[in-house]
Amino acid sequence: MAQGKNEEIITVLDIGTSKICAMIVRNPDGGDLQVLGTGQRESKGVQRGYIADMEETESAIRAAVEQAERIAGMNIERAWVGFSAGGLKSKVETMDADLGGHRIEAAHIRDLHLAGLRAIDPEGMELLHAHPTLYTIDGLGGVKNPLGLHADQLAVDIHAVLTERSPLRNLDHCVRSAYLGVDGIVASPVATGHACLTAEERELGVALVELGAGVTNVSLFAGGMLVGLTSIPFGASDITDAIATEFGMRRAQAERIKCFHGSATTSPRDNHDMIDIAPAMAEEGADQPRISRAQLITVIRDRLDYLMGEVGTALDAMGFTGPVGRQVVLTGGGAELKGVADYAQGALGRTVRTGRPAPLPGLPEAHSGPAFATLCGLARFSAEGPADLRVMQSQAQLVIQSEGGSMWSGWAELWRRFVAAFRSEY
Repeated sequence: MAQGKNEEIITVLDIGTSKICAMIVRNPDGGDLQVLGTGQRESKGVQRGYIADMEETESAIRAAVEQAERIAGMNIERAWVGFSAGGLKSKVETMDADLGGHRIEAAHIRDLHLAGLRAIDPEGMELLHAHPTLYTIDGLGGVKNPLGLHADQLAVDIHAVLTERSPLRNLDHCVRSAYLGVDGIVASPVATGHACLTAEERELGVALVELGAGVTNVSLFAGGMLVGLTSIPFGASDITDAIATEFGMRRAQAERIKCFHGSATTSPRDNHDMIDIAPAMAEEGADQPRISRAQLITVIRDRLDYLMGEVGTALDAMGFTGPVGRQVVLTGGGAELKGVADYAQGALGRTVRTGRPAPLPGLPEAHSGPAFATLCGLARFSAEGPADLRVMQSQAQLVIQSEGGSMWSGWAELWRRFVAAFRSEY
């Protein structure tokens, strides 16, 4: 997969539990991204975002990339890769500096960022991202851009996204084994936020819930930035498994029935609408069994009850409350289930909408739904350039390690600070 280097060409890979997708885009100066080719293959070697079979995953990556190459009419050699495994965590490191009333210059902000970066303790994990969030000037919180202001003291909250080491290294090794260089590995919520959240939503405060096949990631955005993140090891494939188990059918048929007949909401006709099923061990000459749509929906809602309970608990633990804790965006493949946004709105007691990626020229209709939000977000993230403090420290460094600190301490307080700043402004 070699070619002459072309700085305008960007390739992205979304390696998920149910599918592996590749997309090649052109990034023209001054213009929007243009999709040149896409590829997709079933993901057989990934479980809950983790690489479980290196050979199967490597083969699927090659097949997806080769399909995108054929459509684009070119060969590619490097890619940005999305990472959606469970175990993603976040923490906040607060750094401050005494400026003695001087005017804040770019060097002051840069030095503060680098000091915060050095202070982050992954506690045996790998650091995927380190983003500056909100600034505080002489006790005034919620400041987005302090450059040019005078201050006695300047502080910044740095949000770090952490993950387990081995899964990240397995992903990197798997992609490189498919003869692709790795430009960068991006946490799925970071990429997805670029795809399906508006600038106003990110500014005012929003929760992004990605219903993946094996993992549900819950992340918070405020002040235009990602400020909190947690992962739930449960996804849409668990609903499929529950259907297959309940009615004794093959998993592939359970998935098809869920997609075509399933719903998260009920209607008066559900008891009358019948669905033919093929049992996993059908006897020759036996009548084909049938189930009602009401029976199917009961199983789906039972699993959704559990999932939304976990999502609600995660949101409460992250301090997503009050006037800015009302908006939730639901995306990922699980968000394509009929009625799931309405169901989530009732279960969570918050306004919920379905998040779809912003349109890209040349993007196939089949790849424009919530299931492909991460893929589109990866393209936008890589085109804009990673706003990551690690780039300031070393352009070549992909992950860093350091020691000291405490997991989870600080980011609920960060959200509370944002709420306080929001209330004082409005």
